[in-house]
Amino acid sequence: MPEEKKVARRPIQTSKDMGKFMADYYYELDNASKSGEKKIAWCTSVGPAEILRAMGYLVYFPETHAAMLGTTRMATDMIPDAVAVGYSPEVCSYMTADIGAFINNATPLSKAYEGIQSVPKPDILVYNTNQCRDVKDWFDYYADHFGVPNIGVNGHVGVNKITDAHIQDISTQMQALIEPLEKVAGIKFDIDKLKEVVGLSRECSDLWKEVLETAAAVPAPLTFFDGCTLMGPAVVGRGTQAANEIYKQLLAEMKERVIKKEGAVEDEKFRLYWDGMPVWGRLSNHFKLFAGLQANVLASTYCSSWIFTALDSSNPFESMARAYTELFIVRSDEYKEDYIKDKLDFYKIDGIIYHDAKTCPNNTNCRYGLSNRLAKETGIPCLTINGDLNDLRMLSDEQTNTNVEAFIEQLAENK
Repeated sequence: MPEEKKVARRPIQTSKDMGKFMADYYYELDNASKSGEKKIAWCTSVGPAEILRAMGYLVYFPETHAAMLGTTRMATDMIPDAVAVGYSPEVCSYMTADIGAFINNATPLSKAYEGIQSVPKPDILVYNTNQCRDVKDWFDYYADHFGVPNIGVNGHVGVNKITDAHIQDISTQMQALIEPLEKVAGIKFDIDKLKEVVGLSRECSDLWKEVLETAAAVPAPLTFFDGCTLMGPAVVGRGTQAANEIYKQLLAEMKERVIKKEGAVEDEKFRLYWDGMPVWGRLSNHFKLFAGLQANVLASTYCSSWIFTALDSSNPFESMARAYTELFIVRSDEYKEDYIKDKLDFYKIDGIIYHDAKTCPNNTNCRYGLSNRLAKETGIPCLTINGDLNDLRMLSDEQTNTNVEAFIEQLAENK
């Protein structure tokens, strides 16, 4: 193996303000949890957060907490405790890491934010199974523990063409959430407030999309690994003006980089696409690995999961139903292949990295021939990395490094 090259990471100035945004978000939740002055709803990351915000709930996203367990590398130590109470090591390691941490009364929030000792207590939990069924089982654990309702939407899977029947079904399920949410919140639902929040979510989505699309520039001003941290406000803050303001700032910074031709990777030579979940505990390592080979992993299906262009404030329920059914993870392989092919062209991609995440089959797309079909149709080479989103026992760093180095050599020969 060649000697490891030292790689400098170009700092993103907006990250400082984004850090304050995330701190304010978690402190508000912590204060509400301690005082009981505001109701707290737990929500899945692509669940109907707009409805919750419109009804005055503060919204907490356990998946973001689970990702923090991954990035801090606490997850691998927590997972066995969830297994000990009956959760299979084969199921979502977000879920097992989060439940294991709760059992241990441990949270990365306490290290990141002084004074926060635990995750906020929920008054109600709201899921959407458009990602996978595990989110409902995950929330069931906490609903039982805290003695609060767990309600949600059961989404469709393997969707090719979205039909009126799909939209009507999901819209009806979303509207059915209103009554139990009113009961817990103690207030009546206001359609005008929902329209306002949906409008803010759409603006957040559009801004995030523009940020990601700056990576089409050569050299690209950001990486996929940057995107995994920069997407925080799009996940936890959509539907708020504060999230939109931070993305306006980030977009301006990225546009300035494009004008100055400041690439996120020095002497960018290879442009790569990432499909699947990140390996949260290896974001920095993987950036250095690829950047050291003059390769920028600059676009992904994952970071685009919080782009909801169907949202329409004039028709909130049906547009939310469409937006949360258009998600890449929900769609058929036929749709996914066309989607990825468009991205390969748009971002001028030389090669594709597929992450086969052991405990996340729903966000792993290389198990049923899709990767080979795309390679044959496009002529763009691909590499599969075996690992996991949170459980680092599933990953071999040595094998990953060797395979990536060989893959970049292959791309160099093709060029």
